Amino acid sequence: MGFKLDQTIEKTNTVPSQKEGLERWLKKEIALFGSFFNSRRKEGFYGELSILLKAGLQLREALELVASNQKKEKVKLFLEGMVQELDSGLSFSEVLQQRKEFTEYEYYSVEIGEESGNLGAILQELAIFFSQKNEQRRNLVNALTYPLIIFCTAILVVVFMLRMVVPMFKDIFEQNEVELPAITRYIIGISNFIEDYGLLFLLVLTIFIVLRKPLMQKEVFKRKWDYLMLKIPYLGNFIRLVYLAHFTQAVALLTSSKVPMLNSVQMVKKMLPFFPLKDALDTMEARILKGVSLHQSLQGNQVFDHKIVSLVKVAEETNQTEYIFKKLNQQYAKEVQQKSKMLSTVMEPLIIIVIGIFVGVILVSMYLPMFKLSSVLGG
Repeated sequence: MGFKLDQTIEKTNTVPSQKEGLERWLKKEIALFGSFFNSRRKEGFYGELSILLKAGLQLREALELVASNQKKEKVKLFLEGMVQELDSGLSFSEVLQQRKEFTEYEYYSVEIGEESGNLGAILQELAIFFSQKNEQRRNLVNALTYPLIIFCTAILVVVFMLRMVVPMFKDIFEQNEVELPAITRYIIGISNFIEDYGLLFLLVLTIFIVLRKPLMQKEVFKRKWDYLMLKIPYLGNFIRLVYLAHFTQAVALLTSSKVPMLNSVQMVKKMLPFFPLKDALDTMEARILKGVSLHQSLQGNQVFDHKIVSLVKVAEETNQTEYIFKKLNQQYAKEVQQKSKMLSTVMEPLIIIVIGIFVGVILVSMYLPMFKLSSVLGG
């Protein structure tokens, strides 16, 4: 998503017409795959609109310019539809509200920008929000990609040994009627299990991978998965920090726009797709409604650490909520970046050590009976 500021801006009251068949097909595609306007596109969308508004363009002209420079036809058609809705008399926040691609957090922020006459600054803050969100996601992917490749390769090596090497030794032991140690019998049992049920296990794993996305759209599965991820050593804490960074950044933006804290919590809760944090915010909202102070409403939850509770208490005492949440966001974002690098550094040797232990156990279990076999053959 890009544009050139030096190109000529032609004012027009009509959107370029499209063939009806193509338009219907594209709208259908947009309806089926509503997530196509993802965080990466939103980062560019809000950033470009902010620059154009600060350059002196009207909102309609800016949106039309952004739409005209789209390479993908469905994105262009999507934005041109927003221009048409502006022409029909809707405000920009109302246009966003009618589209499922945008969250309550986004259109409420835009509404505040329109009412305060500070829309350009709000759009810039939204661009920064999605930029940080995308950066944290890239950090997570980069941190996990190489260790996962090593892990999968190592698993294949172990499975190969259990499926191909161990049965060869098993046949030799059976032919010579060698008494097997317990560890050898255990390894042979695992090999027999893989031989009997390996294909079934592979089929179940494949089905799970294929159906994972539809399953994660169901609340019961998504909730269990999120809590399971939170319990994984180190990785769970890393994911928690990522969502805390999102939470503090969103609250900082909303409080800077003079949104009451309770409303901020309600909107952020709808925006963040992480159930441990959603549940924590539900508890926080219920406590605030009962008159509990903000920092006390954060206490006693595994998602919020001591740092955020302490600093929020300071924010309440000094009436510096916006400033404190911005500082918290900076700290969490920096911590996420550091831990993402450490995650890759720690996981790689750890996986190698664990797999090395498995391979060593397999080899030792196969060579232990060889001493008895040599005595049998020698006798």
